Amino acid sequence: MYLLGIDIGTSSVKVAVVEAATQRCIISASYPEQEAEIKSVKTGWAEQSPEDWWHSAQQAIMKVNASRKSNPKDIKAIGIAYQMHGLVVIDKNGKALRDSIIWCDSRAVAIGNEAFNAIGQTKSLEHLLNSPGNFTASKLAWVKANEPEIFEQIDKIMLPGDFIAMKLTGEITTSIPALSEGIFWDFKTSSLSADVMNYYGLNPDLIPEIRPLFSEHGHLKHAVADALGLTAGIPVSYKAGDQPNNALSLNVLKPGEVAATAGTSGVIYGVSDQLTYDPQSRVNTFAHVNYTGDKPYTGVLLCINGTGSMNRWAKNVFNPALSYHEMNTLAQQAPEGSAGLRVLPFGNGAERMLNNRFTGAVLAGIDLNIHTQAHIFRATQEGIAFAFRYGLDIMRENGMLPSLIRAGRANMFLSDLFARIFVDVTGVPLELYENDGSVGAALGAGIGAGIFSTPEDAFKDQQLMQSIEPNKDSTYPSVYQHWKSILLKTLEN
Repeated sequence: MYLLGIDIGTSSVKVAVVEAATQRCIISASYPEQEAEIKSVKTGWAEQSPEDWWHSAQQAIMKVNASRKSNPKDIKAIGIAYQMHGLVVIDKNGKALRDSIIWCDSRAVAIGNEAFNAIGQTKSLEHLLNSPGNFTASKLAWVKANEPEIFEQIDKIMLPGDFIAMKLTGEITTSIPALSEGIFWDFKTSSLSADVMNYYGLNPDLIPEIRPLFSEHGHLKHAVADALGLTAGIPVSYKAGDQPNNALSLNVLKPGEVAATAGTSGVIYGVSDQLTYDPQSRVNTFAHVNYTGDKPYTGVLLCINGTGSMNRWAKNVFNPALSYHEMNTLAQQAPEGSAGLRVLPFGNGAERMLNNRFTGAVLAGIDLNIHTQAHIFRATQEGIAFAFRYGLDIMRENGMLPSLIRAGRANMFLSDLFARIFVDVTGVPLELYENDGSVGAALGAGIGAGIFSTPEDAFKDQQLMQSIEPNKDSTYPSVYQHWKSILLKTLEN
């Protein structure tokens, strides 16, 4: 018996087939081969086509089928992970009315700030656990204000994973965690936020049917099953944003446990049993995958837009012929601290942890007589790790005090250098596991379909790959302070 996981990422769609009995990935595939386009018509805008996600998901499924390492007819449930906070709007026929306004789009910052003040900052934080900020509800308000001819045609709004589930099943559903990440959910009243809906003038009929996150969100249509070689009627039994899903895939489910990821964006995600919030909304709190009324487990999320995107930019600009492995090897030739070269990796939209400021990326302290590609590549990885430390300190201010961080050995954590810098500058031990979002989505599907009795049961055979302890002799804590001083001066401008 197999489970299928689909991860709708920003760069590509990845799918995995997981054997339920062993919880091991049998085969995985991604599509497209090259990184998917982000459309940026104006500075700070970021859009992708929902139909492109659907095409990529189908192509990736066909790739794993072609491997013949598993029988697609033996897949019993489907789970979906997806890039968070995106807005998809469809008409009555299920057609996307425009490209999705995705997570790193900054156009709705001012709209969200106005809502924060109009609703009342204290009330927003106590009920929403966040400012409306630049999240899905504010993006919908932007469409209403700027594209009224499109807004009038909207039948339902959804997040990226909801769109893929609709394509698979023909049904449109959502969940409390999904609504919380869109800033539609009132944690005090346990209902759709009347404050947000009324202030933005949104009809509650725009919101899909709410179902438990681990439950049946529809059954695979015959036409889709025939096209993809799957069995008609199997359930889509799990949908979650990529960061809660990453935490699930690392078995980060209990209060105090913390996960990290460093893909296109970088995230530290800690679980709490309190309805906590940051007074400045620099970090955000959403309902975790195992949130219930009896156990209101939340995920406190620090997001850095410019992590893997910054690393990719450095490679493509300074030596596009290098592989990432070669780039990491070259970076190790530079000394700790990169001989004074500092990188602020904030060039991928407004950063919530910087109070929704867009500073742009910065290369500071360049010495034309000293610095080489090796220094640039190392300084880039250092700057990204320093951004994690800056955000982690904000989480510490809000009571999240991790003694251990878990991450998948993927993306930037494939770099031994980056993992070492991350540990030394944060001062927190790191455990690395073999995991990715598509595998987590597959196992989530097994939980939602009742194949696993509990979330913990789905990860009982998880194996640790590597453990890294902080180096007490590292100079990174002091190098970080120099980096931080540059950031603070930049924020003053």
